[in-house]
Amino acid sequence: MIRLTVTSVFVDDQSRALDFYTGVLGFVPKNDIPLGGDDRWLTVVSPAALDGVELLLEPSSHPAVGPYKAALVEDGIPAASFGVDDLAAEYERLTSLGVRFVQPPTDMGPVIVATLDDTCGNLIQLAQMAVG
Repeated sequence: MIRLTVTSVFVDDQSRALDFYTGVLGFVPKNDIPLGGDDRWLTVVSPAALDGVELLLEPSSHPAVGPYKAALVEDGIPAASFGVDDLAAEYERLTSLGVRFVQPPTDMGPVIVATLDDTCGNLIQLAQMAVG
């Protein structure tokens, strides 16, 4: 059986990403292992699943990453999607913290989504399964 254990987003600055993903989005640090130079194996997890899937805040140093990230942002494509129980409440909480949304909560039928700028070069989608 195959399991999802780690997924990643490329970030422009790992320290700034750690601050945003923990201090703003509410994730919890899991691993912070130096890899040489300024790069780290830096992961966060949901406080609801401390032993769950880790999100690797991966350095954007590979030459292909910049054009890839820029193309996704230009086309409005999120680099990742995170589930929330109450999107309206999260939207209010995050906007009060100064988070910039490029798409407000939008009803897409079976799901309600909103897309934010993670300040590290990515768009991130928040999604709530519609009640029905």
